This record gives sequence, structure tokens and C-alpha cells, in this order.
Amino acid sequence: MENKRMTTQQLPNWLKQRAFLTPDRMALSNGDVEYTFNELWEKAIAIGEQLHTIVKHPSHPFIGLMIKNKVESVLLIHAIQQLGFTTVLLNNKLSENELSFQIRDMELSMVLYDDEFEEKLSFLEEDVKGVSFSQLFQTPPTSFEVKDHFHLDQACSVMYTSGTTGAPKGVLQSYGNHWWSAIGSSLNLGINENDTWLCSVPLFHISGYSILMRSVIYGMNVRLFESFDVEGINRELMSGQVTIMSVVSNMLSRLMKDIGERTYHPNFRCMLLGGGPAPLPLLEKCKEKGVPVFQTYGMTETASQIVTLSPEYSMSKLGSAGKPLFPSELKIMSDKGSNQEGEILVKGPNVTSGYYRREEANAASFDSGWFHTGDIGYVDEEGFLFVMDRRSDLIISGGENVYPAEIESVLLGCDGVEDAGVAGIASDEWGQIPCAFIVKKEPLTKEEIIKHCSENLASYKRPKKIVFVDELPRNASNKLLRRVLRDKWDKGVVADED
Repeated sequence: MENKRMTTQQLPNWLKQRAFLTPDRMALSNGDVEYTFNELWEKAIAIGEQLHTIVKHPSHPFIGLMIKNKVESVLLIHAIQQLGFTTVLLNNKLSENELSFQIRDMELSMVLYDDEFEEKLSFLEEDVKGVSFSQLFQTPPTSFEVKDHFHLDQACSVMYTSGTTGAPKGVLQSYGNHWWSAIGSSLNLGINENDTWLCSVPLFHISGYSILMRSVIYGMNVRLFESFDVEGINRELMSGQVTIMSVVSNMLSRLMKDIGERTYHPNFRCMLLGGGPAPLPLLEKCKEKGVPVFQTYGMTETASQIVTLSPEYSMSKLGSAGKPLFPSELKIMSDKGSNQEGEILVKGPNVTSGYYRREEANAASFDSGWFHTGDIGYVDEEGFLFVMDRRSDLIISGGENVYPAEIESVLLGCDGVEDAGVAGIASDEWGQIPCAFIVKKEPLTKEEIIKHCSENLASYKRPKKIVFVDELPRNASNKLLRRVLRDKWDKGVVADED
């Protein structure tokens, strides 16, 4: 009995402890309202009492949540934690069929949602209770016993993978996963009591949710944006009020385009860049402007970043995602020898214990504590990780491995290219060939693109087809969806005009 108790580690209730330690420090702001940690705590408890009225006798520990980046959403996330439930974050960009699958898969009996999604969730059946924000906030409160501690092995949140390989899977993220993710990040990025982390990435995504967890663990203000407002965000970064921001390449590219000749305030100390390999032309542009880019690598299964490039290497190791965060490890599974590309495997206390009700996937994804990421990369002689691509996006053309991200990086360096995506399409001669999907920002011919590629890429890597499109498909966190490009080509939705 004594040993069993020892294995269940716990920490003081995060928000309660933070409100006790630094009650008057700023916790959350959105340009209209500002809350200290004490105010955040009081409001989370008040909403928790309203929610307790609705779910006094739960039969299931999971509660669905469909939100936007609003202050009320943050309060509700903390309220759910105070009641001891596990939050299932539902992506508000999904279709009815996709949402229905996740709700059934998690066996949800309740979904809380922003009023804006009333119509989107009209399909909910009788066995799933839908509760809008306005309904919840009008509910009379009933008191509940606030938990003094969080158990680190308890599931805090569930987020579904994007389903690049098979059906989407619910990733179980424990309090321990979030805790060690925050600690590992702080040991690399540092903590300052004046830090403010700008959050415009979705709260239902691990990049946004992890910022909220870091906020209460660090005692750090979150400047919340409801959407990716390029001009408004650049004003914030120039004001000196913000010190850290999380972005993916597409977001950073738009910020750099808008800022022009202006520069960010010296207080801004970290642009955390994740979401896949970054185009070198973009990194070089940031270097020229003195933007402090910290490349990082992580995923839903690792509760955000697990590898980050430390600041002293940001220029000498341009293009690398860095080394593992302090509590974590990585290795490359390759039969080609050292410094060769292979699948990236990771290990650490921030890595999920597994997928919900997916025994087969768990057996395939975990091996002696190592998690198979499905991503391709290599580690150089000094231990720095270079991420090349998703294994599912890899193009094998004539027996050669071709990485879409490498081609996209070259394409984005071509004058006149606004955005670029590359996917492998079927070829009778080569098995697969690279097809480039280009968004133009000015008049541009295929011949000009081909000439640029011939100067920068080996012949087998050059796009064999070029398709001009109005926009590229991206998910809620702005990651490029190459599988959608492949599907559109296969179905004839887009085609080479030549």
C-alpha cells in the first residue's frame, strides 16, 4: 500500500498555488480586460460552481469543449480543472462528421461550447448534452470541494491528432506531461517575472493550451488574441509589452512582410517557431532584422515542444530544431549509420502515455519508453536535430528520398512566390514525382520557377509539375496540409494547366 501511494506524485493545485504566491501579478489580458492571478482564480471558481450545478454526479470524467480564443474560454479551462474533469478540446474548424466521430470516440455525455458554435453543434443527439456559454453563465452556483492537489498521472486534457496516418486519435495529456513540458521549456528559454506570452494560436491546440499551463506555473501574463491579427500583433511586439510569442512559418512570414523596415522592441526576446521545418529564406530574413527566432520541434503527443534551439546557437545552427529539452531524450532510428536521416524517436516525462482506446496504435507507437514520432530527421555530430519532414509526406521518386519541406524552402526564396506547398503525385515512370502548388504575389511564370529550382535543387528534387492556386490548405494552427494537396490532385480538383 505504501509503494502505491509513492507512485502517485502530486503537486499543489496550480492556479490556487499561483494565486497564493503572486496574487496581484497580471495573468490574462486581451486588450479590453485584465485579470490578476487572484482574479483569475476567483472567476474560475465561480464558473466552476455554475458547472458543478450541471454535472454534480458525473458518470464520465471527460467534458468536451469547443472554444475560441476568448477570456471566457480561459476561465472555463481552469474551472474544468478545478472540478477534476478531463477537458477534451474540440477543433472548431472540423466538419460535422469529424466532430461527431470524436464525440462518439470519447463517449462524451456533455459538450460546452461558445455560443457562436450553436448551429455547428446542432447535430448533437439526446445522449450528449450541449451547454452554451450563455446557458452556463446563467446557471445558479453550487459549492464544491476545491482540490488542493493535482495528481501528475491524471489526464488533464485530450486533443486529437490531425489524422495524417489513419483515423484521428485522442492523445491523453496528463498534468505531469504539461508540468514537465513547462519546466523543460523554462530551463531552456528562461523565466522573467515581467514576461508576457502573446497567444494567437488556438487554445484548443497544444501550442495554445500549453501557454495557459505555463502561465500559471511560471506566474506569467498571457496576452490573448482571438485571431491572427497581423497588424495588431506587430504593434504589440513593437510596444515592449510582449516578450514571447509562438508561431509557425506561415504566421512569421506574414509578420515579416507587414513589419517592413520597422523593428521589434528590445524587450521582445523569443519568437518560438514550430509547426515543421522552416524555410531558410525566412530564417535569414529574421536574422537580418534581429528577430530572436527560437526554432522548436514538438507535437500533441509531447505536450508542445520537446526539442528547441538554444539562443547561443540560433545563427551557427540555422535550420536546426536544436537539442532535447533538459528532461527529454531523442534518437534517430536509421540503418544507414550515424548522421543519416531516419525516424525521430523521443522519450521523456512530457511524452503522452498513449492514445485513448487505441491499443494497436499504442503498441506500434511505443517501444521501451521511446515514442515513434513518424517524422524524418537527422542528428549532426554535435547532437543537433534537423527535422526534414513527416514520414507520411516523404516522396520516393525513382528510389530517391525527396523531402517536400526542402523544395518548399527553395520555392519560397523565388521572387514572386507568396506561398508554396509540395506533395508527391503518382508517376508511371518514377513511382512518385514532386508537384509544387504555388500562390503568386506578383506575375510569375512556370519557366521562372523552373529556372530558380534548377539553380538550387538536384534534378530529382525539382518539381515536375507546377500548379498555381489561390491559397494552400492549412489546419487551425496554420500547418500546411500536404495530404489535402495530394487528394485535390488525385480527384482532379486542381490540375497542371500545360
